[in-house]
Amino acid sequence: MVDRRAWMASLCGLACIVAACTSPQDPSEPAPAPTHGAAGIGDEYYPEAGNGGYDVDHYEVGVRYVPDSHQLTGDTTVTAHATQRLSRFNLDLRGFAVSSVEVDGRKAEFTREGDTELVITPSAPVAEGSVFTTRVRYEGKPVSADLGQLGGNGWYRSPSGGAFVFGEPQSASYWYPVNEHPRDKATFSVTATVPKGWTAVSVGTGGEPTTKGGWTTTTWSESDPVASYLTMFAVDRFDVETSTLEDGTPVRNVFAPGADDARDEAARTEEIVEYLASRFGDYPASTAGGVYLDNATGFALETQGTPTYPSGPNVELLVHEIAHQWYGNSVSVHSWADICLNECFASYATWLWAEDKEGADLDAFYRQRVEAMRGNHDFWSQPLYDMGAGNEFDAVYVKGPLAVHALRLRVGDEAFDRLLREWPAEHANGNASWEDFEKFAERVSGQELDEFFRAWFRGTEAPGDEHLYPEPPRR
Repeated sequence: MVDRRAWMASLCGLACIVAACTSPQDPSEPAPAPTHGAAGIGDEYYPEAGNGGYDVDHYEVGVRYVPDSHQLTGDTTVTAHATQRLSRFNLDLRGFAVSSVEVDGRKAEFTREGDTELVITPSAPVAEGSVFTTRVRYEGKPVSADLGQLGGNGWYRSPSGGAFVFGEPQSASYWYPVNEHPRDKATFSVTATVPKGWTAVSVGTGGEPTTKGGWTTTTWSESDPVASYLTMFAVDRFDVETSTLEDGTPVRNVFAPGADDARDEAARTEEIVEYLASRFGDYPASTAGGVYLDNATGFALETQGTPTYPSGPNVELLVHEIAHQWYGNSVSVHSWADICLNECFASYATWLWAEDKEGADLDAFYRQRVEAMRGNHDFWSQPLYDMGAGNEFDAVYVKGPLAVHALRLRVGDEAFDRLLREWPAEHANGNASWEDFEKFAERVSGQELDEFFRAWFRGTEAPGDEHLYPEPPRR
């Protein structure tokens, strides 16, 4: 994701199933008593985000949406495996009236707690290590976007009468029941039905509409594990253009009415993907392209394979969001405290683009920015790691790329280039923490970097000159 205001200044759960079965319980021993799955996944920043007791393997989402009445009917099945013997468990869902819940095809009891929690009690405990399905039927008017860190999380209406939902750190729970934390990535499919004349779009491959009886239905499928906030849903009178990258990856560019001014930028998608692959390694997503809206949302989002853009995007914004396909999407954060792994590196990708495509002198630009900020206490007081809940996006877009360039100066271009490519390869389709990255950078560079990382990424004061202008490594 990028704040444009700051800018302008085989299922992933299979291994867990195997692990759960490697130490089978002695059948002569009584099964442990069933317990409640936690109401949060364990991220201190957002204690109620996500849920405990299970890991999701796949979401099969079905929605019918009528733009004129802003009414949505949903039917979602969540396939998961239990990490404990469950007497009950939670899913995250915002708004809607839930009409029924089934666990493994049998009616389950359910209640709503707070703004997000759907608490489900199956008819019999779910066995630890077992794969189980939860089907939820629901309907109602979606929750409208409210003020958030980068605009609003929730549903927006478009000038042409359509609607869309996307946002970070929450968005999926505004349209389907979910374990809403990037730590629990899963494969994803959605089948959407809308009135004839409207087009629905989401992430993944597919997207071939069929029309019958006044309704148009489209299905998408994402076979790579995806963090739930990287899914999206939009309905409008879209113009959809398709092509392929040189390697056969499908490209889908979707233009809302009024978004024609983004076509020149969208046409550079293949060039941008090719360039970033030369710096970060093979393109990791199953699709490319973007969804171009005619709304001034205040931010873009790196939705999986097809980022979602507000009105008037520029090429640098596309570079940033496509860079997230490596940094943030394929390799996702373990905790929201680790968000610099996403935003600092996606922001630095635009520096690399300027250097290689436009001949920019990054060392000179870096020095100019550092000197301009020397006496700005507010600028340096915001840490890039563990910045506190609600502050995730305060410093990462401006201070973040400065810190990454300082790291480049510290370790040298050879080690830095290896770092850019090997980090997303080593953690592909998984999660990682900032502390993991610090250890990785020391391993790749062969240098001790504790003081450097403390000064630049954890500190709340301007780094000393030895870290602002580090000596290049000796050969």
